[in-house]
Amino acid sequence: MRYVDTRPKTEVGTMTLPAGYYADPGYFARELEAVHLRMWLYAGRVEDVPEPGSYVLRQVANASVVLVRDEGGHIRAFHNVCRHRGTRLCKEASGRFSGTIQCKYHAWTYRLDGTLKKAPHMENVAGFREEDWPLSKVHVATWDGLLFISFAEDPIPFSEHLNGMDTRFRNWRMHELVTVERRVYQLRANWKLIIQNYHECLHCPIAHPQLQRITHFLSGDNEPPQPTWLGSRMDLGPGFTTLTADGKTRRRPLPHLTDEERRHVYYYAVLPNMLLNLAPDYVVTFMFNPQGVDRTEVTCHWLMHPDEVARPGFDPSDAVDFWHLTNEQDWELSDLAQAGISSRGYRPGPFSNREEMLTAMDRWVLERVGTL
Repeated sequence: MRYVDTRPKTEVGTMTLPAGYYADPGYFARELEAVHLRMWLYAGRVEDVPEPGSYVLRQVANASVVLVRDEGGHIRAFHNVCRHRGTRLCKEASGRFSGTIQCKYHAWTYRLDGTLKKAPHMENVAGFREEDWPLSKVHVATWDGLLFISFAEDPIPFSEHLNGMDTRFRNWRMHELVTVERRVYQLRANWKLIIQNYHECLHCPIAHPQLQRITHFLSGDNEPPQPTWLGSRMDLGPGFTTLTADGKTRRRPLPHLTDEERRHVYYYAVLPNMLLNLAPDYVVTFMFNPQGVDRTEVTCHWLMHPDEVARPGFDPSDAVDFWHLTNEQDWELSDLAQAGISSRGYRPGPFSNREEMLTAMDRWVLERVGTL
């Protein structure tokens, strides 16, 4: 199949941002406050906390959060801080509480719903009431098996943040899928550069020959940018059924996809810290944790249907290896972009007519954080 560039031509004028937007620690701190600590953030999978007492920790800026399933089966989120004298409650990244959460310093003890159960040595403090000192809550929401948190006092309704994503990808039924692989990557790149790399494929013929062979870089079709997400799709070439080394798989397509959905791969960013890659037979999620102006941790989950996992000889390595290779290629490019932008020789350069998602990302940041 022959693809041609049908997008409108543009004039030189729309430029990349100055270096400080990617290299200035002060601007990065402003981003955390204006974006990450105000919006809904992807925080993992519901299956990360499978039973009452199960918990995982999430770190966002200087906030440590405990996500725990309570005795009633509800998922709660709290700041990982005792209300007595501020001691960190949990230090292990995940685990299981035996019915309560107890501070190791002075044994203040909390129920799994965050309410204070016992506060030793406070019985002679006039006016002290245990019900007045629960753990500090963090807002929590779920979408199709995915967990989200928000630090905002009054965040926008989660349905507004999804802004139609829940209906758009309903047929993938991600809540039914299970994690078959999880990998964590450490990048020397600003978080915005990773999202921008994800939303253009001009680099694909050079950097991703294995991807370019299956989905031609000119086959991309971008959605109009939205306040909380960016999205695009690409066509699977003739004879290919998914994204693996040979473009084929022994797995059956996810059972509820339409014929149209089985012929595409979807690339979406749920801003500010999630990338979502939906193929006909599996899903890959990317969770960002910006750790510095030039450091980002990315956690990837590969999700597949449990019926496929249960089949004799099940082996997810074709999809895992394909995206691990693609990830490593992208991470190298992101690191190189950070190194170049941070150097003395960098000057803003012009965007092409096929980089409209990148200019949209720049506008999105400037609207929320402001200029340097």
